[in-house]
Amino acid sequence: MPPAMTDLLDIWAAHSHLAGHALDKITVDFLLPTGIYIQMDVPREATIQHIKLLLWKQAQSFPLFPSLGEMESHMFECVNQAAVHEELEDETRRLCDIRPFLPVLKLVTRNCGRAERLLDSKIGVLISKGLHELDAINDQEVKDFRSKMFRLSEERMQQVQMMTCTEWLQACFSPQLEPPAGTAITDGLNDRPADLKIIIHFDQFPSPRSSCAQYIRTCMQAKESPRLTLVHTSTVKAMFDKEISTIGAVVGRKSSNPPLPLPPKRRQVQTCVWDVSSSFKIVLVNGSKVNAEETAKVQVRAGLFHGTELLCKPAVSSESSGRSDHTWKDSTLEFDLSVCDLPRMTRLCFAIYAVMDKVKKQKSTKNHYPIAWVNTMVFDYKGQLKTGDIILHCWSSFPDELEEMLNPIGTIQTNPYTENATSLHINFPEYSSHSIVFPPFDKGRGGKKFHIELKEIMERDPLSQLCENEKDLIWTLRYDCRENFPQSLPKLLLSVKWSKHEDMAQLQALLQIWPKLSPRDALELLDFNYPDQYVREYAVGCLRDMSEEELSQYLLQLVQVLRYEPYYDCALTHFLLERAQGNRKIGHFLFWHLRSEIHMPAVSVQFALILEAYCRGSIPHIEVLKKQVEALSKLKSVNELIKLGTIKTARSKTKEAMLTKEAMMTYDSDSNFQRCRYMDSKMKPLWIVYNNKLLGGDTLGIIFKNGDDLRQDMLTLQILRLMDLLWKEANLDLRIVPYGCLATGDRSGLIEVVSSADTIANIQLTSSNVAAAAAFNKDALLNWLKERNSGDALERAIEEFTLSCAGYCVATYVLGIGDRHSDNIMVRSTGQLFHIDFGHILGNFKSKFGIKRERVPFILTHDFIHVIQQGKTGYTEKFGSFRQYCEEAYLVLRKNGNLFITLFALMLTAGLPELTSVKDIQYLKDSLALGKTDEDALKQFRQKFDEALRESWTTKVNWMAHNVAKDNRS
Repeated sequence: MPPAMTDLLDIWAAHSHLAGHALDKITVDFLLPTGIYIQMDVPREATIQHIKLLLWKQAQSFPLFPSLGEMESHMFECVNQAAVHEELEDETRRLCDIRPFLPVLKLVTRNCGRAERLLDSKIGVLISKGLHELDAINDQEVKDFRSKMFRLSEERMQQVQMMTCTEWLQACFSPQLEPPAGTAITDGLNDRPADLKIIIHFDQFPSPRSSCAQYIRTCMQAKESPRLTLVHTSTVKAMFDKEISTIGAVVGRKSSNPPLPLPPKRRQVQTCVWDVSSSFKIVLVNGSKVNAEETAKVQVRAGLFHGTELLCKPAVSSESSGRSDHTWKDSTLEFDLSVCDLPRMTRLCFAIYAVMDKVKKQKSTKNHYPIAWVNTMVFDYKGQLKTGDIILHCWSSFPDELEEMLNPIGTIQTNPYTENATSLHINFPEYSSHSIVFPPFDKGRGGKKFHIELKEIMERDPLSQLCENEKDLIWTLRYDCRENFPQSLPKLLLSVKWSKHEDMAQLQALLQIWPKLSPRDALELLDFNYPDQYVREYAVGCLRDMSEEELSQYLLQLVQVLRYEPYYDCALTHFLLERAQGNRKIGHFLFWHLRSEIHMPAVSVQFALILEAYCRGSIPHIEVLKKQVEALSKLKSVNELIKLGTIKTARSKTKEAMLTKEAMMTYDSDSNFQRCRYMDSKMKPLWIVYNNKLLGGDTLGIIFKNGDDLRQDMLTLQILRLMDLLWKEANLDLRIVPYGCLATGDRSGLIEVVSSADTIANIQLTSSNVAAAAAFNKDALLNWLKERNSGDALERAIEEFTLSCAGYCVATYVLGIGDRHSDNIMVRSTGQLFHIDFGHILGNFKSKFGIKRERVPFILTHDFIHVIQQGKTGYTEKFGSFRQYCEEAYLVLRKNGNLFITLFALMLTAGLPELTSVKDIQYLKDSLALGKTDEDALKQFRQKFDEALRESWTTKVNWMAHNVAKDNRS
């Protein structure tokens, strides 16, 4: 029997002096899963991780190396001293400590252990897509992304394991503004109590206790607002121990030493794309399942795009006859653009369409009918020009207003429903015997003299078009733009000739020295118009200055912008994951924004991959999210039973029927299900009331909707929240009530119930016996407030009403919010007026028989004015103050007009019914009078204000009709 390896080590060490130097290496045989055998010397004191790195470098020169994949997806096995196979999972161990029986290490693919299988199962349930589906995707980009995210998530969990209790508390439960006890969530956004409430149980806190107390003091000092409430209903220590043990069950404690760097990529002979002067071309192999009429001729149109810019004239195939399968005689499509001038983010967009001869008025005209479209990138995720055959499964739904039937803003993912989808088989030819890659940064050149006319161009809004002369001027003066108008970077990018690689190189170099933009300005650079990788990395770098609150404000758009990212592994994805895994509030909303749209085929894989990465890097959060997912699933089941008529109990018995579901409703130990009923509207939404311990025992109402798309409401409420923030920054608090709203799935979600509030319709109807007359009772609203407030409280309530009415008048006008009847305007007992239900925005007002039902720019009725003036007639000083509030609020929004346009533009591909094209956003430009002076804009707003007053009687008529219809239904 050969001597054990430890004996060999002793012998070699004992005789090392004979060689004249210390023997610190051992010859080890490595067996690779590719069938390759490698023998090399490794340091006896090296860790397994370091040995693997050495092996990887050596293996690069051997055949079949690329088939190994990622280094982190492999581990070593050996035969130990007990003659048993041992998996060397802990790679921080040293070779001299492992003591294998023979100096032989076998490299194997990592197997998922029981804890990992359990984790995978939980993640699959959470993201509503089994991980086996991701495992089955035969796409190297998906595999590489998952492998990288797995490694980063594991490192993140190891870091959490090494945290002290105080560090963990800071990371997971950073101080945030919370409402005082006894009020609903919405109250906390506006009420400013002077007291500070802190509830923490210190009885089991680890010694020294002062560490947590110091943390609390730091939190209090860091928050100038007196509204800070830090509430924990269980001991911090218990929570900390539980979460660390949860991580340890899957990851296990690792060494705190930083991981070794990944091995360098294998050097290959490559050709720079800028050295290839041939014209770009592709070959149409065939098309199948085209679904064209027998008499039609089928053609393919192909265009190269950078963002929405068409880089050259589209190429068009010859015509092909047939109904389903097609080949084209002239199968090669050549473009008037050299390979060297292809931008890194070039999209190749296809449209398949039918050409039919149609006789009309004895004149023959050709008509084109779109059949399908599909997009793909010209460079792959590694920056390599694509070569070889590829089959693209097409999409059949065409958006409006397409340029030559091409859809560059559409997804680059192919249709996952391949069975019935039109497919296009194409070939990317080879231009070189070596792979062709896009080069890294080049160095830029200097700018020229500044011209004063540049200022006017740079101050235009994002929707303004630039003519070619203006683009040339901006590009010529690019260094002056950097010095004097750094926020004008988007206009400079629109002036780059992306079809000239020299300009691209200079732009990339210029980005290296461009001043950092504010996060609000940088958001525009994530629009579809700016697809360049380095531009987007620069933008994400600017976003890193965002506070947690600011990131929460714009998270909705940042998730939608992921649709514009052609590759899974990108700067924006890393940024969102880092911030979400570092702050559980961000993580919570990132999870739900992604999960609510995972059913959409165009983003299903991308969002699933990000959700999987988030869960792996936030293992303790999984249990909380799992309870939420389970609760929502059961609420949906109850709702569907109600819709089917299965629950036929009378209203008085509904609560009893719902209480049988209590066990499945309570998903939080701090919230107890109290009561539930369903509402009369078509989708039978559930009205649920919880007794929330975190709010001092107060109740919290939530509406669960199943069958309605809440994303447009969510967007509108987000913009209202932003308006409120901007006004407060300008020292103008208009008492806005942006209640909570969250889409959680396909046409389902939750809406927060604002406490102590009623609709204008109910207030009017309770004051009159006749529904038709209720809308014309101008005293009803004021009397309702008087019943609930007296003395100084009434004065405050009327002031609250005045401020909030001004805010919503301006907000609904600017956003073009329609369908404003008396059931979707509410008033709180404290006086705050607020709007709900935002199914119509951006000027999409409802009409009947072709006549607009809403003829006023915003709702300002005489009963509102009656409250503002405290019942006095004639326009008083109070009304003058109200009008002044409106004008100040309008001017503040105008100053931030570009931000609003950007936020709506970033939502264009979300699929919202009333936000589908740039034309929809044009409404904002008009309502904010962008491009005009403040004086002219204010003049326009005053005209709208007078119009709202003058035509308010039409609102009353509409409200009367609404009240009568509602009365008849009941």
